[in-house]
Amino acid sequence: MGLSGRVPARVDQATKAGLLELLEQAAGQGWTVRACCGVLQVSELRIYRWLGRRAAGELQDQPPGGSPVHGLLDWEVAEVVRLFEEWGETDRSHRKLAHRGSYLERVWVSPASVRRVLAREGLRLRPLPRPGRSVRQPFPDWVTYQPRSIWIYDTTHFTRAGVAATVVEDLVSRKWLAEVVSAEETSTQLEVVFTEALEREGLLELIGARHDGLVDTSVDDPSRPVLLAVSDNGPQMTSGSTREFMALCAIHQHFGRPGTPTDQAWIESLFGHVKAEWPHLLAIRDPAVLRAELAVVRERYNGVRLHAGIGYVTPNDEHEGRGPAIRKARQAGLEQARLQRLAWHRQHRQPEPPEEPGDVG
Repeated sequence: MGLSGRVPARVDQATKAGLLELLEQAAGQGWTVRACCGVLQVSELRIYRWLGRRAAGELQDQPPGGSPVHGLLDWEVAEVVRLFEEWGETDRSHRKLAHRGSYLERVWVSPASVRRVLAREGLRLRPLPRPGRSVRQPFPDWVTYQPRSIWIYDTTHFTRAGVAATVVEDLVSRKWLAEVVSAEETSTQLEVVFTEALEREGLLELIGARHDGLVDTSVDDPSRPVLLAVSDNGPQMTSGSTREFMALCAIHQHFGRPGTPTDQAWIESLFGHVKAEWPHLLAIRDPAVLRAELAVVRERYNGVRLHAGIGYVTPNDEHEGRGPAIRKARQAGLEQARLQRLAWHRQHRQPEPPEEPGDVG
């Protein structure tokens, strides 16, 4: 019978007949019905019910469903089949076919009813194959995961002021390097903000030293990059002018997948935190005031706010190399505090726990 353990809630006619035959054989050797049911792991009530159904010739279970009063009519079933034949290759979905029927004022049925009718008739829709999951392109092998090696940039909008802010961030240290506020979003804004960031980080001299007068502005040369610039596929990022500027500055461009903002999660996180923690920026209408406020916020973001993504130190700490020491000092401090608490409690051990204010004697 292929059974092991407790008898399932539903078994076929042959299994029921086999179990009843076993029970009758055991009963003929002096076993009680209760003892047999304990061994077979089936309830006595089911055994007696099966015996009554076998005597009536109804041991086989009846098919489910019966005749529901809300069942589809014959003409509705035929209309669903015709819809499949006419629109199956277009809609390719039982949900769309259900709505197609009412859209054409031919039949009004639920998507589940369409699916059941098609399954009963042996008809199968052919949905379009799902596109495969894309994989984020890894950074080039020459990149080192340390500050001043990978930058990420993007643009966010401040609708009240009617401007956009293009921001450059150090991907490793999370330091907000520079921003430019403008009503336009072109390669010019990118050149301005990158020039400012390069100057603040002291990389312009390195770029000047690498210029040999033979830079091909039409080709990125990975053999002489100063850093890697990560961005999405916006028109100002992929334009020829931006490409020429990046090549002249020995900056290698790295683009995320189209329609995948998580590839730029670092800069998106910066925008989200800035707008959430300094919401007054969204209410500013004067671009000049917004520009000044962003400069103030940048200083607090870099020098005061603890960043969870880099171990709860400030971006300035991580950017200037103090982050590992601060994190290590915290671990040492936690261990020292634990030892001090243990020593204090051992010296001041109490025979009974202190009575809490809410304790009742």
